[in-house]
Amino acid sequence: MTTRRLFLGGAALAGAATVARSALAALPEPASRTDTNTAAPLAPAQGRPYRPVVTLNGWSLPFRMRHGWKEFHLVAEPVVRELAPGMNAQLWGYNGSSPGPTIEVVEGDKVRIFVTNRLPEHHAVHWHGQRLPNGMDGVGGLTQPHIPPGKTFVYEFEARRPGTFMYHPHADEMVQMAMGMMGFWVTHPREPRRVPGYVECDRDFVFLLNAFDIEPGSATPKVNTMLDFNLWCFNSRVFPGIDPLVVRRGDRVRIRIGNLTMTNHPIHLHGHEFVVAGTDGGWTNPASRWPEVTVDVAVGQMRAVEFVADEPGDWALHCHKSHHTMNAMGHDVPTMIGVDHREVVQRIQKLVPDYMVMGERGMADMGEMEMPLPDNTLPMMSGQGPFGPVEMGGMFTVLKVREGLARNDYRDPGPYAHPAGTVAREWTHAPPEPQRAPGAAGAAPAPLRARKPSGHDGHH
Repeated sequence: MTTRRLFLGGAALAGAATVARSALAALPEPASRTDTNTAAPLAPAQGRPYRPVVTLNGWSLPFRMRHGWKEFHLVAEPVVRELAPGMNAQLWGYNGSSPGPTIEVVEGDKVRIFVTNRLPEHHAVHWHGQRLPNGMDGVGGLTQPHIPPGKTFVYEFEARRPGTFMYHPHADEMVQMAMGMMGFWVTHPREPRRVPGYVECDRDFVFLLNAFDIEPGSATPKVNTMLDFNLWCFNSRVFPGIDPLVVRRGDRVRIRIGNLTMTNHPIHLHGHEFVVAGTDGGWTNPASRWPEVTVDVAVGQMRAVEFVADEPGDWALHCHKSHHTMNAMGHDVPTMIGVDHREVVQRIQKLVPDYMVMGERGMADMGEMEMPLPDNTLPMMSGQGPFGPVEMGGMFTVLKVREGLARNDYRDPGPYAHPAGTVAREWTHAPPEPQRAPGAAGAAPAPLRARKPSGHDGHH
């Protein structure tokens, strides 16, 4: 759901003394959105033209042009975010969502961002990777006063270089980022053809990697967790709640990824090779690129990968750390593979009727069991595909490459229709005889061959 709220009284007026005089006439209305679906690209109605990005399970923040300034309004506030159907999290974010909306500007734009604080504590916003005046860098206590609850501050700077960036708090950072406060920033090049290494793409996706530790049955993240997170997300969504990336066959595709978790993530794409075309430092020299199928995105880094989507199908895109493609579960679950405890289960079920065997043949059975879960808790592996359970959760989605889509058609086209004979299938014939090297166990002995005389008898 998208709304627009007039925000000229109350908290905004209370903070008027902290806003530059040039901006006091009226604050821009802050747009708010709680819908978790991927919004269509927001084409600019004012200012310099650019080809907008698509935020996975997110949206771009509208702006207004005023006296040559591009003005945005961010509202820091508590939000409720659906991580996937069946689970809501009580987070902090911006403008109704977590992560907050993507900010899109053009190189050379004069940018003015109003930040209204509706949190129960002070706040400050850091513009990660930007070149700007030191006093606009957003480190509370170091480069600016903190924004008190109920106040509005303004940040003003020029978007000096094109690239892929983020924004996030630099005030009580451990708590505020653990609660989901972050957002994406894209600065489009003013003259794309003159930017070394930059190529226009047909589809340009962005999302952040983030993580939460939410106890089963609860809804608020544990902010003091250091490493043992149990919900690994693309833009605060977990599979099967993450939208697919829908592209036309032959499209040049860019995927921009930012990491604000506590660990690195090797993001792997099936079916295609890509190059790392951009980092948070700028666009990479084409002569320095090489093909990859996995890019490791470290903490605080951003990567932009590019490829031509020339293989039709439904291709997985996921973190290759196996525990990051599962939803919440206990970290201390014992390994029971190979343990036959059926008789024990029968005894336990007399006392606990819902008790189930877990993990004696591996964990795949858990995706099929109708195991009772606490309220507001997701199964560990709950996705369904056209051939059965997709035993994944967390940081997992699908790149859907299709023929003949319209330019801005991002609707889910449904499962891929495989051409006949191109799906792995059961082999119903007799298995072929194994070929063994001579002398190997079970192989026929090698035939004896007469040794050819050397022509020497040992005498000289």
